[in-house]
Amino acid sequence: MKYELQYKRYSEKTILIEWPSGIDKNTLHDLLLYKKSIESFYDKLIVEVVVGYNSLLVLYTLAIEDIYSSIFELKSIYDSKNENVVLKNKLWKIPVCYSLSLASDLKEFSESKSLTIDEVVTLHTTPFYTVYFIGFLPGFLYLGGLDSQLQMARKTTPSLSVKKGSVAIGGNQTGVYPIDSPGGWHVIGMSPIDFFKPSVEECCFISSGDVVQFISIEEQEYNAIKSDVISGKYIPKSISI
Repeated sequence: MKYELQYKRYSEKTILIEWPSGIDKNTLHDLLLYKKSIESFYDKLIVEVVVGYNSLLVLYTLAIEDIYSSIFELKSIYDSKNENVVLKNKLWKIPVCYSLSLASDLKEFSESKSLTIDEVVTLHTTPFYTVYFIGFLPGFLYLGGLDSQLQMARKTTPSLSVKKGSVAIGGNQTGVYPIDSPGGWHVIGMSPIDFFKPSVEECCFISSGDVVQFISIEEQEYNAIKSDVISGKYIPKSISI
């Protein structure tokens, strides 16, 4: 499937490529195939290709001298990309503790939705969430697939400090705060694992196009995993899909 894309200079070294507005898996698949084709074509000439919901930001090593030639080249890459390329994605099982002692907003959230806490946990752990892109904070996953019964507008007054590992809901999205940060999402759980490790080359182990499922754990298991994470013994669990 081909889309009508928009190309524009974003800075002296970058070009922004935009798909039609909207968030869906077909757009994501097309976007990731194009990203792979660009990286393969240019090798090390391009520093990075950054993924958004419906965009790619192409960052060149040097300033773009002829923007029209560069855009023409990118269009040619898109037209010739192999639609049959298999993207190697993974399904990640992410442990989350939904204990009230760790989930600061869970009780109020469940009451406002007229759901029991068990119902909230079931609704949150059932879906397989697609990772559309990573941003806002380093390692923050933008996930699609939240059950409509759990969707809730962000807080009117954001919290000044949301703890690292907080699993939260904002609007029609859910995600995990990878570092301590201000935030306006409703915290319903806590994950003990690290989503961002600047000390390693692959600082975020999850990629766009991967799938995430949250697995409910008790507080005792949360503490045990947290200890293994701190000591470097914990390895996130995944399977190829």
